[in-house]
Amino acid sequence: MRISTSQFYEASASSYSRNLANVVKTGEQATDNIRVRTAADDPVGAARLLQLQQQSNLLGQYNGNITSVRNSLSTAESTLNGITNVLARVKELAIGAGNGSFTDADRKANAQELSQLEEQLYSLMNSRDENGKYLFSGSRGDTQPYVRNADGTYTYQGDQSTLNLQVGDMLSMATNESGYTAFEQALNTSRSQTSLTSPAAADSRVSLSDGQVSGSSTYNERFRSGEPYVITFINSTQYKITDSTGTIDYTLEASGGGTYDSSETDTITFRGVDMRVDVNFRDGDNGTIAPHAFTLASKPDAIAGSRSPGNPSSSQITGANISDKGLYQDAFPGGGALIKFTSDTDYEVYAQPVGPDARPVATGSLTGSNASIAGVDFTFSTPPDEPKSGDQYSVKVNTHQTQNILDTISQLRSALEMPVDNDLDAKQKYQAALDSAIGNLESGANKIAESISSIGARGAALDVQAETNESLQIANTKTQSSIRDADPAEVLIRLNLQQTMLQASQLAFTKISSLSLFNQL
Repeated sequence: MRISTSQFYEASASSYSRNLANVVKTGEQATDNIRVRTAADDPVGAARLLQLQQQSNLLGQYNGNITSVRNSLSTAESTLNGITNVLARVKELAIGAGNGSFTDADRKANAQELSQLEEQLYSLMNSRDENGKYLFSGSRGDTQPYVRNADGTYTYQGDQSTLNLQVGDMLSMATNESGYTAFEQALNTSRSQTSLTSPAAADSRVSLSDGQVSGSSTYNERFRSGEPYVITFINSTQYKITDSTGTIDYTLEASGGGTYDSSETDTITFRGVDMRVDVNFRDGDNGTIAPHAFTLASKPDAIAGSRSPGNPSSSQITGANISDKGLYQDAFPGGGALIKFTSDTDYEVYAQPVGPDARPVATGSLTGSNASIAGVDFTFSTPPDEPKSGDQYSVKVNTHQTQNILDTISQLRSALEMPVDNDLDAKQKYQAALDSAIGNLESGANKIAESISSIGARGAALDVQAETNESLQIANTKTQSSIRDADPAEVLIRLNLQQTMLQASQLAFTKISSLSLFNQL
């Protein structure tokens, strides 16, 4: 077989280029110790490296999310601690206001300080984070969580949701604490009420407070099942508790078993409710009183509606009352409702919160200015301020089960501003308001403490997850290194061998290329 000169040169050049490329490639590996640069170097290893790099990127994102969650929770915790400090001072004022030597002037001075604390608390509960988002609005970061109504009450405008961030493959963490959880779920200790039925209401010899719920589970399970009750003070030492018809006697379930001390303010505890009883004898009573009867029951639900600021009309809901208790309990949305007018008279009712796929739970038409919805009668403004098509009205249901701390402080301030000196009836109402405030302040503080504990628990979970992510990142780095990095000893041996082969090929090419027939002549 003959090999032409051109073929020889081409083969030699190809061999030389191949050996040189091997030397260059191995030299690069010796310089930076990287074995797999492209998929061609190791297809399986390259695919595995791609997966590992994706995991590494995720772990980096998780660590960034952990930092964000920590910052948000730290801001929320600091704000809640500030709210706790304000509530502690409010409670001091409430307890101090029960001092029997206090005058109306002293109570008004406390009310002035309380007004400043109320404003401070209102500001704290509407705090923003470093990004300008409201801390306690749930997922509605651009919506102010609390607004003050015209009647001095406060309404929560946020939602119950939280904003979650993924901090691990199987763990997401809430970055905020919603105002609904922290403030709106504080149990209301003033859920019951009493009313004097006999003798005439003007007779204030026996005063019975509305009561404070001291045992919530007992109240819900036993008190609610038998209400309404009748409490009859038979004389200055005995009372009895019966059902509304007087046929079932519950007296032995009450503290004292039907006896009380009329010489001082006494407390009657019945089915989770503590009631203050105070007897004020008049001249000529000689330590005896005629029978006094009171009804005792839970406060009925209160329903209120407000117009949407963007309504085409200026119409308002001027009244709302439960006309059919059974239908109301069965059909009316317990979390509140949204009334939408589809024409000037026709409306649809949706359960709150209203989702994008929500369907109406009721429909109807106005009869004059009235609307009857699931056992509740609503009254709207009369012409020329009647509802128009496109109007929306938010309906809130107050079951008295919970009460936010702003409303509690507002009610306490109003009680402190009320003149009670030399007015026995007013003093009794004031004392009842004070009892209610102290109980609800304690309940509100406990709920905030739960939120702070929840934040602490999430912080501890973040610490554990951060350690887990760090361990995974270390293992990821080691695995990538084992696949991507070259063995230095093997690379140096291979480099020497390839350099020798390159030098040999150069020498062989030089000698063979110098051979010629003319050299033999």
